[in-house]
Amino acid sequence: MRRNAGLFVAISLLSGFGSSAMTLVAGIWILDLTGSTGLAALAGLCVYAPVLAGPWLGGLLDRAPRRPLVIAVNLLLAAALLALLAVRGPGQTWLIFAVSCAYGVSYVLIDAGETALLPSALSPTELGDVNGWRSSAQEGMKLVAPLAGAGLYAWHGGHAVVVLSAAMPVLVATLYAAVRLNRTSHDQPAPRRNGLRTGLSVLFGQRVTRVPVTLAAVSIAMSGFTTAAIYAVVITELRLPTTFLGVLASAQGAGSIIGGLIVGRLLARRGPIAVGVAGTVLFALGLLARCLPWWPVTIAGALVAGVGLPWTLVAAVTAVQTHTPSALLGRVSATANTAMFGPLVVAIPLGAAAVHLGARPPLVAAVAICLTAVVVTHPRPLSLRSARPMADRDPATR
Repeated sequence: MRRNAGLFVAISLLSGFGSSAMTLVAGIWILDLTGSTGLAALAGLCVYAPVLAGPWLGGLLDRAPRRPLVIAVNLLLAAALLALLAVRGPGQTWLIFAVSCAYGVSYVLIDAGETALLPSALSPTELGDVNGWRSSAQEGMKLVAPLAGAGLYAWHGGHAVVVLSAAMPVLVATLYAAVRLNRTSHDQPAPRRNGLRTGLSVLFGQRVTRVPVTLAAVSIAMSGFTTAAIYAVVITELRLPTTFLGVLASAQGAGSIIGGLIVGRLLARRGPIAVGVAGTVLFALGLLARCLPWWPVTIAGALVAGVGLPWTLVAAVTAVQTHTPSALLGRVSATANTAMFGPLVVAIPLGAAAVHLGARPPLVAAVAICLTAVVVTHPRPLSLRSARPMADRDPATR
């Protein structure tokens, strides 16, 4: 089990490094080729838009052996990245957009596939810890990889970053092949039912998954909604240079690493609902702190929000893994990803429009929405130790 845990953390480190470096460089590359900031921003949209198709893409994971499919997706991603070696000028910009879309599709399949594979490789008591460690690894790479990618791009250009990023999924595929799976129930073909309807019915039909996923979706959406407001607080309210945004990003990243390291123990003691509630409240407090006109408190708020946000995500993912029938875990986990990250597509532009009301109103509104979500979900005491995981139940009983 410890061997598998180490392999999954290593997978998170390698995949997080490659994707974070290439996602940033894709936008820079397009900007250099075209001079258009709008086109550069569209590269990011191409990466995140495929999450909306998560319920249908996740169905593939339930109709085919999951590990071979995840390995194949990683190898195809490496091949797609190498196609960027053909980019020589503005006429090949479309290739960068195409590969960004491929990245987005691979994210959906790989994230859902890994979520579905973890229960077959780890004991239920280890899931919370390993999910937290994976979250810390990914957040750590978000601090390191963009700087490394941008530095390599400035030194040797986009093709050097392409080669480095393409090597990552090949290494990841090798590590997936080395994972020892202990249960094989997921190899049984899933019933051919509508991916969206099935995923939603399992995900929101039981409180132990509905509450954490809802709280994670609200928190993640509010993180996107408040992005423009945080920029405005730094620049117009605190009158600090734009480089201070890097300090806030580092503080939030540090909080996410700390939060990921301790969330597993909290999940074992309190369960995903309590951890999801605590994470949402902490995230709201972090946003509220950023309303205060003193930069040290703003940094502290970023740190607190950084702890809370991954708690909501890890709680939701762990709840899905431990309370979903194994045969449906691919589509349900992909549906959960869509529910949690899909609202960002709307929240980010809404936040950009809301900032015209001032820097602080969007932050206050986000705090109110997060706390309202906690009150509306009204969590009651629940002992997960007494709850039999859905993965061990017969899907027909659903």
